[in-house]
Formats: sequence, structure tokens, C-alpha cells
Amino acid sequence: MTQYRSFINGEWLGASDSLPNVNPSDLSDIVGEALLADEARVTDAIASARHAFRNWSLTTPQQRADILDAAGAKILARREELGTLLAREEGKRLPEAIGEVTRAGNIFKYFAGEALRVGGEIVPSVRPGMTVEVTREPLGVIGMITPWNFPIAIPAWKIAPALAFGNTVVIKPAEAVPGCATELVKILAESGLPAGVLNLVLGPGRVIGNALVTSPDVDAITFTGSETTGRAIAAKCVETGKKVQLEMGGKNPMVVVDDADLDVAVNAALDGAFFSTGQRCTASSRLIVTARIHDRFVGALQQMAAALVVGHALDNATQIGPVVDGRQLQQNLSYLKIASEEGGQVFGGELVERPTKGFFMQPALVTGTTNSMRINREEVFGPVASVIKVADYDEALAVANDTPYGLASGICTTSLKIAAHFKRRAEAGMVMVNAPTAGVDYHVPFGGRKRSSYGPREQGAYAREFYTIVKTAYVKA
Repeated sequence: MTQYRSFINGEWLGASDSLPNVNPSDLSDIVGEALLADEARVTDAIASARHAFRNWSLTTPQQRADILDAAGAKILARREELGTLLAREEGKRLPEAIGEVTRAGNIFKYFAGEALRVGGEIVPSVRPGMTVEVTREPLGVIGMITPWNFPIAIPAWKIAPALAFGNTVVIKPAEAVPGCATELVKILAESGLPAGVLNLVLGPGRVIGNALVTSPDVDAITFTGSETTGRAIAAKCVETGKKVQLEMGGKNPMVVVDDADLDVAVNAALDGAFFSTGQRCTASSRLIVTARIHDRFVGALQQMAAALVVGHALDNATQIGPVVDGRQLQQNLSYLKIASEEGGQVFGGELVERPTKGFFMQPALVTGTTNSMRINREEVFGPVASVIKVADYDEALAVANDTPYGLASGICTTSLKIAAHFKRRAEAGMVMVNAPTAGVDYHVPFGGRKRSSYGPREQGAYAREFYTIVKTAYVKA
């Protein structure tokens, strides 16, 4: 059996406690076991990263760029192998898993270039004979806490910029997906990354994550996960003076107005709501539809959702893979029960039996809902979408913005005027027009507003805002 170990100061370390890595498509398939570290291991990892920072922070941009570029090339060369591992441990169907691995490789190649583009400014002083230099420097030790739903892409888009700008890293991946993080760390070590620059610690968040967040020797925390955990992390980071970056989910609306192209709208909703088993923080979980197109849209979407093939992530016929684990599956079913009790009509959502035992669930569409129902206020994080019928575009916009979250927001319309109005007034960090709310590029900023995000944006050139600190130097001639 494959054992996944913590990686500290260039060494793979064992532990006495372990957790099986179970394939959600086939519960008899044990992908491996994670050896769980304790708080002492976290202390060692942080010390290793702190020591390595002295030299790594002073390496040339070219040295860092070469390592990141080599790692990106290795990831891309192994995309099918790594995609298969991802599909087995997380349940994402194989084409989507390979796509995620490809994204991770491209992220490293992109940030190899960004290492050379940090730049700075020389500004004339208001005082005679004085010059002002404004430069960016690495922060120090970055603690990373990553989720299970994108087990290689999210670690990549945190690790790559951190290393590109000269920081060192201690990363704690989600317990459910140790394999992808382990392979990513191996690739970076093989690509020439010095010992101690990148450290991997496996274990539960209450132990490993808490030790990272409370350590005075960690300079910043970047976290992707639940709002409850994120808010607790933010409070602890304030106490210890850490820089913090949080991505905490959403309740993303997709508005469909009367003039929308029906095929475009239905396909965008199908993709945004149900693909990747709905386990995306950018998923289209609230479908806000104007009255005249409502019945046609709902009828077409019900038909297409019912026809989606649910099955094993490695089966070529599968369109929707399993839910990640039994706890998430029960949460999905619980929200459908609540929606029904509150007056919604549930279509789909049945458990599905397949030749292998797994966490299979037919996508569910809940109609007849209002925006005040729990199904429209709380993040479900599964293949579940609800429909809210509204009178017109003005009401649709108001309902779309009536949420404590603000990650992504979408609209389907053939009107340039309506599209322009919505783009400006949607209270979200990312807006999609005639496209799924889920699915973003790696070279542009990612993040939201309200309770979805906190701190600087991730990805693209904007990543430097979090992973660097500005220094102002005055020089007297």
C-alpha cells in the first residue's frame, strides 16, 4: 500500500497514526494511507522553512523561474497519471481530473515568468537630492491550508507564487486527498528545490492547521475552505500579526432573462451547477429565471439533468462522478429534505447504485423556491441547484445580490445593454456572461466579495499583492 508521509527539510517522515485514502467511486479501492503528523512535526516544518528562507529569499529570479518551469513541465508530462490519481482519491471524472492537472502545470509555468516580472519603481522625492526606491520583497514563511475539491490546482496556485517571489512554504492539504499534494511536492523536489523551502505536513486541521495559524514564526496564512473555519483563522491571524488570505465559498447566482438563448442558458446552468459533482465554490447554485422563459428553461434543464450519467470517475461514459465522501453525501441529502419541507419541489437527487459501491447521487434541481429558503442562503457543495422565479431583470438583479456571499455571478442574455448593466452592478468578484459561473483562467485574479473572500486576490499578476511586502528606500545623492 502507498504511504503518504510528511516532507520536512527534504526528508519523508513516518508517523504512528494513519488514515486510509479511499476511492469514493469504489470503497473497496484503498488508494493509500496518510501517516498523520502531530504538532511537533509542524514546529519542525516551520523551523525548516524559516532556516531555508535566509538563502531562498536571496536567490535570483532566474533560479526560481527555472525550478518552477521545470516543475510545470514535469506535471504536464505526467498529466494522465496524475489525473488518474486525482480521479481515484477525489472522485472527479477523469477528463476533468486531467484538465485540473494540466491547469496546475500551466500555473507553475506562468509563475516561472512572474518571478522575472516583480518590478519596482524609482520615484523623485519632494526633497532635493533625494531619490525614492519602491521594491517588493518576499514575506517569509507562508502557511497554506488547502481543500479537497481541487487537490492539485489549489495547492499549485498557492505554492507557485509563494516560491516565485522568494517565500518558503509549509502546506497542509485536506486529509481526504494526500496523494496529489504528495506528488506535487515530489515533483518540486525533483526539479531542484532546495531542502526546507517547501514542507508538507499531513494531518487534521484541528492539529496541523491550528499549529500553523498560531505559530509566531509563520508570517502569513492562505486558506481555502469553509467560512466558519476561515473566520476563526482570520481572528487568530490578527492576534499574531499575520497577513491572511481567505477563500470561503459562495452561493453563486446565474440569472436567465427573457431574451436569453435557451440552449446557451441551459448548457451554462448544467455545467455550472452539476459538473465536478457541484463541488466547486464557483458553482451555479441559484438559478434566477424571469417569468416568460422560466417554464421552458426549467423543463429543458430537468430533462438534461435527468439524462446525465452518474458513475465511476474512471468510466469513460461517466458525466458526473461520486460525491467525495459519506459525510458530504448526507449533507446534500439533508439540504434536499429541508428544501422540500420549506415548499420546494425536488427533481432528482436519488442515490444511484453502480457495480462498485460508492457515493453516487443523481443531480438535483429544486424548483418553486424563494430566496429566503435555506437552500438559497447556505452553501450545499454538491450537485444541487435551486430555481427562483422572478418577474423581470430588475428583480433578478436584486435577488442575485441578496446573499451574504459574492464570489461569482452570471447572466444569460442576448442584450449588450443588460449584460453591461449586470457586469457593473453584480456584487461579486467575478462575473460571467453567457457562460458557467464555474471555470476560470489561471492568469487573471480569482476571488470574491462579502463573506466569500478576505484579503488580496489569488492567481495572475495580482498574487504578488499577498506574497510580497513593499519596501520604500530613500537614497541621498
